[in-house]
Amino acid sequence: MSVIKAENITKTYTSTAVPVQALNGVNLEIEEGEFTAIVGPSGSGKSTLLNIMGGLDNPTSGYIEVGGTDISKLKDGQLIDFRLNNIGFVFQSYNLIPVLTAKENVEFIMLLQKRPKKEMEERAAALLAEVGLEERVHNRPSELSGGQQQRVAVARALASNPKFILADEPTANLDSSSAANLLDIMAKMNAEENATFVFSTHDQKVIDTAKRVVVLEDGVIKSDERK
Repeated sequence: MSVIKAENITKTYTSTAVPVQALNGVNLEIEEGEFTAIVGPSGSGKSTLLNIMGGLDNPTSGYIEVGGTDISKLKDGQLIDFRLNNIGFVFQSYNLIPVLTAKENVEFIMLLQKRPKKEMEERAAALLAEVGLEERVHNRPSELSGGQQQRVAVARALASNPKFILADEPTANLDSSSAANLLDIMAKMNAEENATFVFSTHDQKVIDTAKRVVVLEDGVIKSDERK
């Protein structure tokens, strides 16, 4: 079953003196349970495509369906709610809330979803244990390494029970050991929980681990291979 369907997506940025065509007729479907890497050189359109998939940006033309919903037709408030309940995000820069503990950062998404307190606490504890941070639940981001912060971010992305997780260069700021550890955790969640991951990445380790590799170049899909 498709969780994401991109139909003839174009994106043109007109804020510069010369318009920039970031995406040019992209068609892509992501199936439930896939572990997909979107790769390509800088400026190929990877992050633009991820942002459009996540409803963080709108295409110039074409449309994106998430779970059968055309998100380009949603109003701002509807889109915020839709993202909250359907899409998990892992960013290169972690984006944790500095004043909250690891547990509170994971709970925050569920708090916005108005879930019961006991359910939030139990799920946050279980997810942090799953990413190997059961001893760090009360630590704030400043007390955690980069790799540990990114593991909190993965736990937070999964907390809302999303249809899929978008990860934009999630290993870019990590040393090789932390990156490998994070990748092992995400691959395990994909295998054991059927969690759907879509990465934009330059990291060869992510590309090697992915079950599907989509190559973008100049805003066009050049190849799309499942392993």
